[in-house]
Amino acid sequence: MKSILITGCSSGYGLVTARHFLAQGWRVVATMRTPRPELFPASPNLQLLALDVTDVDSIRAAFDAAGDLDAIVNNAGIGVVGAFEATPMATVDNVFATNTFGAMAVCQAAIPRLRVRGGGVLVNVTSSVTLARMPLAAAYAASKAAVDAFTASLAFELEPFGIRTKLVMPGYGPTTAFAANGGERMQGLVPPAYAAFAEKVFAGFANVTMTTHETDVAEAVWRAVQDSTGQLRFPAGADAVALAQAR
Repeated sequence: MKSILITGCSSGYGLVTARHFLAQGWRVVATMRTPRPELFPASPNLQLLALDVTDVDSIRAAFDAAGDLDAIVNNAGIGVVGAFEATPMATVDNVFATNTFGAMAVCQAAIPRLRVRGGGVLVNVTSSVTLARMPLAAAYAASKAAVDAFTASLAFELEPFGIRTKLVMPGYGPTTAFAANGGERMQGLVPPAYAAFAEKVFAGFANVTMTTHETDVAEAVWRAVQDSTGQLRFPAGADAVALAQAR
């Protein structure tokens, strides 16, 4: 039985991806800051672990408890939307600590384990903001673009060890808890000078015709884990696919 560890499984993409791999017969190590067993069906193939990607001791403990793994998915992330001028640098630090440095720290913990085993798959979940510019998301886009470049480079150095490295890029997911989870963090980030511009941007979000669903991301992660062609980037969702094709 193959095994996978997924970060950020308390909601959204991580939760649905964990359920998807469980349904496919994998052993799933679903991690989140505070484990919530009620989110998953009872299964002997499920292991719930606490993992905070901003804490290297927490990462190490989770990997020690997880045992042998065939795949690791870096899904944990936080968002911020607002004018960069009004975004405190402490908030920027928090976004990078989770989205960028957290993903790197998980990779650094996973790589020696996969290398000793003789191979495996690392999947980093980023965003379609790496495919096209997104207004009012400068800090968030930068945190995800850094992971894109990091993963592309990492793929070269890990290839000799049989470790496949992949990127999954979700589009706009209005059914996720992205906005709710970042509500407090985003308060006051649209000052009056930006109000008219922000109104147009938010109106555009309300009228999009193509979006990304949680199942789109779960299926893209599944394809990425199974892929042996050398493909690096896997857009997830109709809008992300359209952006990738337009590049």
